[in-house]
Amino acid sequence: MTDSENGRRLHAVDDALLRRREAISDLGDALRLLIEHATATEAPTEELRRAAERIRQAAAPLGERARGRHEPPSADDMRAGVRLYNPVTGAGSAFAPPLEIHQEGEITVGACTLGLAFEGPPSYAHGGVSAMLLDQMLGYAAGASGNPGMTVRLDTGYRRPVPLLTPLRLTAEVVDVDGRRVTVAGSIATAAEPGEILVAATGVFVGLRAEQARRLFGAIAGRGEESRAG
Repeated sequence: MTDSENGRRLHAVDDALLRRREAISDLGDALRLLIEHATATEAPTEELRRAAERIRQAAAPLGERARGRHEPPSADDMRAGVRLYNPVTGAGSAFAPPLEIHQEGEITVGACTLGLAFEGPPSYAHGGVSAMLLDQMLGYAAGASGNPGMTVRLDTGYRRPVPLLTPLRLTAEVVDVDGRRVTVAGSIATAAEPGEILVAATGVFVGLRAEQARRLFGAIAGRGEESRAG
C-alpha cells in the first residue's frame, strides 16, 4: 500500500469514527429528551401505553448488536479521554445531564442543568446525583493536574438542596499530592450565585500501578501505562 493510499484509508477511518460519534451524540440527545419528557409528562394513560410500545420497537434493533462488559465502545478512546457513555459527561449517555468540564488555570470548572429526571426531594436534585457530579469533577481535576487515579474516598457535605432546572456551576481543585495519593476539593453552586456553596466535597484518588491497571481493566489499560479512570 502506498503512502497516499494509506493516508486515504486513515482519513476514511477517521471520517467514519467521527460520523459514528456524531450519531451516538444525536441518539444521546434524543434519549435525554425522551427521559425528560417521560418524567415530566401528565399525558393520558393510553398515550403512555402507546409511547411505551413505540419505544420498545425502536429499542429492539439497537439490542441486536451489543457489546459485553469487558468490551469498550468502538467509538471511545480511553487514552484521549473520549468516553461517550460516561453517565456524567457522556454525550451518548441517556443518564448524563451532561456535565461540561473545562480548565480555568488550576481550577476545574463544570456546568450543567439537572432536569426532573434527577429529582430527589420535590423540585431538588437527589443527593446521590450531587455526589456523582462531584466525584466526576474531582477525578477530572486530579487527572488534569497530571495525577490521574481512582476514587478511594469521597466525603460530601450537603449545605443546601440543589435546585432542578437551574444552571449550576461546579468547581474542583487539587489541594495535596502525596505520592500516588491525590486530594481534591470541590463544590456545587448555582451559576447565578457561585459564592453560595450548596454541596462541598473532598475526595482522595490513588493512581494505579501498571499491574493493578492490567488486572482491573485488561487490554483496555494499555501497555504499562497507569489507568486514567476516575
